[in-house]
Amino acid sequence: MNNKAILTCAVTGVLTDPKRFAVPVTPEQMANSTREAYDAGAAIVHVHFRKQEANMGRFPTWDPDIAERIINAIREKCPGIIVNMSTGVMGPNVDEPVACLKRVRPEIAACNAGTLNYLKTRSSGAWAWPPMVFQNDVKKINKMLVVMKETNTLPEMECFDIGIVRSVAMYEHNGMCADPHYNFVMGVASGMPVDVDLLNLLMKYKKETAHWQVTAIGRQEICPLHQRVAELGGMLRTGLEDTFYLPDGSRTESNGVLIENLAQCARNAGREIASPQEAREILGL
Repeated sequence: MNNKAILTCAVTGVLTDPKRFAVPVTPEQMANSTREAYDAGAAIVHVHFRKQEANMGRFPTWDPDIAERIINAIREKCPGIIVNMSTGVMGPNVDEPVACLKRVRPEIAACNAGTLNYLKTRSSGAWAWPPMVFQNDVKKINKMLVVMKETNTLPEMECFDIGIVRSVAMYEHNGMCADPHYNFVMGVASGMPVDVDLLNLLMKYKKETAHWQVTAIGRQEICPLHQRVAELGGMLRTGLEDTFYLPDGSRTESNGVLIENLAQCARNAGREIASPQEAREILGL
């Protein structure tokens, strides 16, 4: 078994304001920031697309032309890198992410594998935003999986709680997907917490032979979780979508620096870093 660590850079988020945080928005910025991560060891880039109009860069877009320009710029700047495309939308209509999937044909795409009450409270107890339901029912999930099969895209099953983790096995048993790839999302306030003990438990509920990784959202408290992922043999992910903070608590504006620190977690666990070509072979892409 190849024990090399596959590193993913989540290069930009979905709503972070580029006027307040140094997140990339334009095709050139996305490509340059991805190149920093690529040079530091990232084999995969997880991509969200943002509006390109002036003062609109904090908002997402599903314009296939913009998606294509961003992906082409990344692929040109980072030869061989594996593209992992976000597909998340709040409601049942998936026409827009489907159009982008069909246009850019990423090697991997996120498939949100279950519904979540998306909540957060402030210190006063008031809601940080109006309570939302991130709707991902079986019908919606199956629509995404059908299209991913058409585009020869590997589904990455995004799991926000243990019930969703267990549901992935049922999707496979039902024939909706084969050989599921898990992403345990930890750090969303109303989902799974950043907790090493919980990660150890999750190993019992995923398919034994499946590839898996953790999306760890937070500040420096996520670092022990990254280290445990490396020790357990998982894929590793970080980037400005997930955090702006380094292990010492200092803030960074560089995807490259975040990936350098992630690579060190792998080396601490005695693992080498997989090149994009090696990652393709490991994942069967």
